[in-house]
Amino acid sequence: MGHDQVLEAFQLECGALGDAVAGLSEAEWDLPTRCTPWTVRDLLGHVCVVIDWLPAMLDEPEPGEAEISAVEYYRPDDRFSPQSNGKRIALAQDRAARPTDGAAFAEDFASTWRRVERLCRDQPVGRTVRTRHGDAMLLSEFVLTRVVEVAVHGLDLADALGREAWLTPAAGDAVAELLLGEEHAPAADKLQWSRSRFLRKATGREPLDEAEAAQVERLGIRWLALG
Repeated sequence: MGHDQVLEAFQLECGALGDAVAGLSEAEWDLPTRCTPWTVRDLLGHVCVVIDWLPAMLDEPEPGEAEISAVEYYRPDDRFSPQSNGKRIALAQDRAARPTDGAAFAEDFASTWRRVERLCRDQPVGRTVRTRHGDAMLLSEFVLTRVVEVAVHGLDLADALGREAWLTPAAGDAVAELLLGEEHAPAADKLQWSRSRFLRKATGREPLDEAEAAQVERLGIRWLALG
């Protein structure tokens, strides 16, 4: 996806998530999610954290040529180790504990993603950044990984809240293309699943039954593991 397309998907998906959490009750903020041990509040804290890496990255010197893509960003190394996961959990819970109440936290999320979107809009096509893992990437490719975070964890939040998924078409298509590769993305339409159901299946949030597994195999679909 191009720079502008990725930013559009980011803007739309963040806006949908922001609308969904804007009116939550305090009891809803404390509901458990499938992302143990996070509550709804903690999980939104994680989303805030992973979006808020970007301003500091943009403040750093540009690393030059991109070395990895969004797909390669998800390679299985120490970023998915128990130690890294422990830090990830703690950072999310710390971020979630800062606002005084749910309404303030919803506004914190809104101001966070809007600031990041504005900063990214000001960058030229081809801008590169270095991630906290040391990866040199196109900014557009890194923002695509943030679309993944907002979209997939949006499904987790919707399920925790007992709501219909608010996944936007732009984000759903972007994540499906990342998971499948551009050449295989059209095959997913033959499954006749909604994008939200596809993402649940592809990320292990909803198991494949025997018939579905056979159909996926028959279509030659291989999706990316997200760690």
